[in-house]
Amino acid sequence: MKREERHQRIINLLIEKRTVDLDDLAELFAISKMTVHRDLDELEQAGVLRKVRGGATIDAGTQFESDFRIRERQDHAAKHAISKAAVDLVEPGMTVMVNDGSMAAVLGEALADKRPLTVITNNAAVMERLKTETGITLIALGGVYSPKFNAFFGVVTEEALSRLRADVAFISTPAVASGQAYHMDDAVIRVKRAMMASSARAYLLVNHERIGQTALHVLAGLDQFDAVITNHQPEAQLLRDIEDTGVTLTIASSGGSHP
Repeated sequence: MKREERHQRIINLLIEKRTVDLDDLAELFAISKMTVHRDLDELEQAGVLRKVRGGATIDAGTQFESDFRIRERQDHAAKHAISKAAVDLVEPGMTVMVNDGSMAAVLGEALADKRPLTVITNNAAVMERLKTETGITLIALGGVYSPKFNAFFGVVTEEALSRLRADVAFISTPAVASGQAYHMDDAVIRVKRAMMASSARAYLLVNHERIGQTALHVLAGLDQFDAVITNHQPEAQLLRDIEDTGVTLTIASSGGSHP
């Protein structure tokens, strides 16, 4: 089996199981553990996975988020539930900002149901899905392209955002804890903050499994958002942490909200 084929098989296993074991991979591919180590090193360098003792994982760490190619194939039910709740906040004629991320990509596609709209985004997946839609004015933010996040970042992106104004920004995050939203990449955070600053309202989108987790950088306090949208109610202590900030928590699966 060629190296590229092994890499794709490893990615597929990670999507299915979230973790892989070094010994199991060596046996599966009938190769040495050293070769498996090299494969995992290459995939880690590409931002696909995070090596851990005895194997690898795609679970987020404080300094790690898996590659967009993996994230777009995960958690479909959660993404669609959260996206539906987000789209309900949009009215035809609005200008909407959509940030990077696989959840935001699902949201971007759903926005076509609210046309006519102006959509401003740095998310390449959203650009691809909306570029031929009638009734959608698409403003694609340029900048430095990141294959890991499938989006554009940097000074060019931030400068463009400073000259635009939107009715609403949808901001996704991989981690929420202690009344704050986090992200592991500083360039990503700068663009998210620029979108928030350029919008009349901002909504935070987060998978409930990421509530209670942290990452390297603080993105913003939850009180800087008009609402937090997730797909299941967090456990009691985590729920209290969110409610203490005064932000509205919207539970997409049931449509309920907590002031």
